[in-house]
Amino acid sequence: MAENKLLPIGSIVLLEGGSKKLMIYGRKQIVVSNNPKMFDYIGVFYPEGYIDQEYTFAFNHSDIENIIFEGYQDEEETEFQHVLDEAIMD
Repeated sequence: MAENKLLPIGSIVLLEGGSKKLMIYGRKQIVVSNNPKMFDYIGVFYPEGYIDQEYTFAFNHSDIENIIFEGYQDEEETEFQHVLDEAIMD
């Protein structure tokens, strides 16, 4: 996988030091707090899915220890990856 390519929606990952799998359901997410910060992904526990905001996790690609499953990819995903690449380059 290209270094700056983000995983598709539906991908299942295990974070470094984690014991519970997460499913990615969003990319390039801004977490608003005292100091807003952008993360590569937002995910929820797998297989449970969304429980509530308390069980939603923002993380970066560098936090991933193991990619268990790569989500669905088609031409729309490929086009979206190009949009993301352009945004990263700017």
